Amino acid sequence: MFKTIFMKAVATTALTVGTWASAQAVDLQFYFPVAVGGGAADVIQSLTDEYVAANPGVKIDAVYAGSYQDTITKVITSARGGTPPQLSVALSADMFTLIDEDLVIPFDDFIKTDEDKAWLEGFYPAFMENSQTGGKTYGIPFQRSTPVMYWNKEAFREAGLDPDVAPATWEELVEFGKKLTKKDANGNVTQWGVRIPTSGFPYWLFQGLTTQNDVILANSDGNKTNFDDPKVVEAAQYLVDLSKVHGVMEPGIVEWGTTPKAFFERQAAIMWTTTGNLTNVRNNAPFDFGVAMLPANKRRGAPTGGGNFYLFKGSSEEQLAAAVDFVKWISAPEQAAKWTIATGYVAPRPDAWETEAMKAYAADFPAVTVARDQLEFAVAELATYQNQRVTTLLNDALAAAITGQKDAASALKEAQAQAEEILKEYR
Repeated sequence: MFKTIFMKAVATTALTVGTWASAQAVDLQFYFPVAVGGGAADVIQSLTDEYVAANPGVKIDAVYAGSYQDTITKVITSARGGTPPQLSVALSADMFTLIDEDLVIPFDDFIKTDEDKAWLEGFYPAFMENSQTGGKTYGIPFQRSTPVMYWNKEAFREAGLDPDVAPATWEELVEFGKKLTKKDANGNVTQWGVRIPTSGFPYWLFQGLTTQNDVILANSDGNKTNFDDPKVVEAAQYLVDLSKVHGVMEPGIVEWGTTPKAFFERQAAIMWTTTGNLTNVRNNAPFDFGVAMLPANKRRGAPTGGGNFYLFKGSSEEQLAAAVDFVKWISAPEQAAKWTIATGYVAPRPDAWETEAMKAYAADFPAVTVARDQLEFAVAELATYQNQRVTTLLNDALAAAITGQKDAASALKEAQAQAEEILKEYR
């Protein structure tokens, strides 16, 4: 999950010989959210070029359509206008929105052979929670992530902490944070102990806290939320208290987009952000750093996140068959490994981690395995029908509690009542 801009590239592609064939050339269009230049865009382009070189017969117009929000807006607008893409990567959490809009087709319709079934069953179960509903598979995991905790080893050493040991519990996060928070002679903070972004995707990192407090924000059918559960309120109060009571985190709304930069510039010694920032941190942190799972409270836990491939209605059978073949190819172990190495996103299939490339990468950079191992404790990202409206309610409630406009319990109670009003028609 990171900021992107609009780019457009056209690549001539075709399908793997023996996998799919057509007597006529087939035109495909797919929308994809990628980073601003750099590794992600380069790798997607090189993978597309590789597919092109190996497979004559299909032309793909690849539209790199901006952020996740930009992409889903463009997909829906194009579909309503009668020109849907055949394929798009959109947030896994947008699955219910796409179903509600009657835009997508389940991949199950194209699973015909034992090999097809083995491919579909080969993804991590934690990622499939946001990809399946009602016994159907609507999304194929690709650009997937979890939030992880990064820490500055030099700052730990300076604070008298073991630089190789991250805080493992909520209590330790506060304890370490107090030792890591620095002030100048005038009492102004020059380095915060902890930085958990509360803008951009506040519900996502907050879901790390709720999962650790052993509560689920929404059911798997996407039609009921639990925003006012006492465990949710407790998690929100802990987030607020990091600033207001413990003094280890910057007060007010903490920006998502500037968090890596703040970490690099030693404005914070610990940050929570997506594993999708792993390559960015490796390339730009001017100090030794560590990566760990998020700390536990009642249990360990984190949400999954990131994007899935979706198939869209309004396409010919030939186009859809070609699109499925492309998805199968680009999600295969070798290609998934290339994507992970370039970006830090989690390779979504265990067999990708068995490739020689991934074995060598993990041996050289063990931090890449943290998010993978955290999948054992992961839950589905908050996803409901009318998802943007519902998550906005939670985001606004968190903002009200963080800025002191409302107490956490009242803010979440109001958000739950409003979410209930939106979702009751889907039950």
